[in-house]
Amino acid sequence: MPERSREPAEPSFCYLTTTGRITGRPHRIEIWFALHDDTVYVLSGGRDRSDWVRNVMVSPDVVLEIGDRKRTSRARVVEPDTEEDTLARSLLVEKYQPHSGDDLTDWGARSLPVAIAWP
Repeated sequence: MPERSREPAEPSFCYLTTTGRITGRPHRIEIWFALHDDTVYVLSGGRDRSDWVRNVMVSPDVVLEIGDRKRTSRARVVEPDTEEDTLARSLLVEKYQPHSGDDLTDWGARSLPVAIAWP
């Protein structure tokens, strides 16, 4: 598996703000993430039933905050059954499994990966 890019003292969570597909208002969530090269990956346990994923599918422009860094970017659902799909899932499980009291294998396999540009 490729090496994962990590910046010093990478936080455990990031904040993702999407635009509400119905209201047009900002919708901010705290979510686990993994940074690889110039892409941040997140997983939606609710898959495309999650409001924030539905928002991204309508309006991919998002605001992503990692620590004290805040950037406007674009998000997209990762194509299923691709190398990127496998990479996103493994990065998140690898990052959080050592600190979790639960087995994250099923979460990693069933969740929907979303990629966010982090140039």
